[in-house]
Amino acid sequence: MAESARQGSAAVPEHEYADEDGRVDLPRLLARFDAGATLVVSQFHELHAPLARFCRGLERVFLHPVQANIYLTPPGSQGFRIHYDTHDVVVLQVEGAKRWRVWPGQPVPHPTRRIPWAGSGSVRPEGEPATLTLAPGDALYLPRGVMHDAEVEQGAATASLHITVGLFEPAWAEALRDLLGLLEAETAAGTALRQGFPSWRLAEPEAAAALAAGAAERLRALATPAAMERLALRLLDRLATDRLPLPARGLLTPPPGPEDRLRLADTMHHHLVPREDGGAVLRWSGGAETLDATRLAWLQRLEDGATPAELGGEDALAFCRRLAGWGLLERAA
Repeated sequence: MAESARQGSAAVPEHEYADEDGRVDLPRLLARFDAGATLVVSQFHELHAPLARFCRGLERVFLHPVQANIYLTPPGSQGFRIHYDTHDVVVLQVEGAKRWRVWPGQPVPHPTRRIPWAGSGSVRPEGEPATLTLAPGDALYLPRGVMHDAEVEQGAATASLHITVGLFEPAWAEALRDLLGLLEAETAAGTALRQGFPSWRLAEPEAAAALAAGAAERLRALATPAAMERLALRLLDRLATDRLPLPARGLLTPPPGPEDRLRLADTMHHHLVPREDGGAVLRWSGGAETLDATRLAWLQRLEDGATPAELGGEDALAFCRRLAGWGLLERAA
């Protein structure tokens, strides 16, 4: 819970609405809400199936993590004071109305999670804010670093409920840190990165130029197509493994039959890594499967929907049942 009228941090201490074991004390939570505190439900996409599918669809488009938080604010109240976020957000107004102020520019250009909001005394907004009121069905895009706040006006008929969709696009610094870690561990490509940094030369007059040349040589190794392929695979693997899996099956879902029309499930992140022999490796949150050219062709047909009988008989049926068991296939409408 959050309430801007509080002294210091707007966050309401958990002990004011929960027991020592973290379970919500509903009467105290209701009392805090009646007194003006905003209810915040973080990671709501992990609890609400339609919102989970919505976020999963955005992740398939943007190829980076997407999350959703819920904010329920009573009339005449404000949750958080002026601040910026360290990731892009899309605000979706669901119920009631909320008045937003958005300031121009970014006092801290493109902040990341390593440069979090440090409080109102650290950064102040510049210029005059744009003011707008969101009604149900309205959406607002806020790039990271853009300062903003929002409140429900006094006398409003209802509370305001909105969803904040967070878009966690990696920064170049994060991507390059990942790439350095990948290449450092490789026997050949990481040799130059593992060599000692000559700190004993720092006192020499010509040290800066020599070290800059060494750094430039090593950075050039990061700017190759092969290195970008490694980084792309790392980011796609992370997207598949770090997000909550949404298998297209339940405990009692029967295996598909020869005439069942199947398609690849939108809710399970997966990607293909081509092989020189014409096949590919199918990778997803549960593991990896090497596909020969025939099975790769079957998989490509399953993108639009096909039956095992159409693909190739008993071998195709066994293949489809294996993918369906992992939750990668769903029955097509």
